[in-house]
Amino acid sequence: MRKLFASIAVNRVRATAIAALLLGAAFAVPALHAASPASVGVDISKFLFNAKEITVAPGTKVVWTNHDDTPHSVAANDKSFSSKGLDTDDTFEHTFANEGDFGYICSVHPFMTGVVHVRKP
Repeated sequence: MRKLFASIAVNRVRATAIAALLLGAAFAVPALHAASPASVGVDISKFLFNAKEITVAPGTKVVWTNHDDTPHSVAANDKSFSSKGLDTDDTFEHTFANEGDFGYICSVHPFMTGVVHVRKP
């Protein structure tokens, strides 16, 4: 009888340890996922940045993709980032580390403008 109770006690300890590990893993996975930086896309088409204004959290990577047959560029008004000329389907990406408002233009077509607002959630 003692062996039976000892076996039950050992199994309870094992079950509790396994449950604790699984519970810890359940909380660790979302934390790891939340730490990875987000990515947001801005399409360039019909001589427009779509969307003209976006709001992102610090650490977000913004990816511009040129869908026009005409070359375009992406250049920050404060000169903090600048792309080369983007041919059709070329991309340019920039990660925004700090909060602020970052206006940009197509230096080939200065009437094309956009803004990235970087705000903490």
